[in-house]
Amino acid sequence: MTPSHIEHIGIAVTNLETAINFYEKVLGLKCYHIEEVAEQKVRTAFFMVGQTKIELLESTDPEGPIGKYIAKKGEGIHHIAFAVEKIEDQLAHAEKLGVKLIDSTPRKGAEGLDIAFLHPKSTNGVLIELCENKKG
Repeated sequence: MTPSHIEHIGIAVTNLETAINFYEKVLGLKCYHIEEVAEQKVRTAFFMVGQTKIELLESTDPEGPIGKYIAKKGEGIHHIAFAVEKIEDQLAHAEKLGVKLIDSTPRKGAEGLDIAFLHPKSTNGVLIELCENKKG
């Protein structure tokens, strides 16, 4: 597996508007996209920093993955996402090497990307997301 770049860093937040305000007012970044991903029970906001995106994640349901994460660990870095090609092949390769998969097949994520997660028990405690942009 050879990722081309860090696609984004996901940060769990309790209030999207408050977090957006911080990133815009304090860091001088511009939120360029807000999107709800109903299947994942989350609202997202995106910022560009060079070639890397920051994705803020606000739960829309306390029982969703981000809601549970914040209840257990609080706000903060949730995951790191790597851009890959042929995501299905990358998942098969990781599984063959003994990596525990959260997603054995890709699903749709924010911004229309195909995404899949690798379990932190197999990745030194870091939730890793693989992303493929099949649109172009």
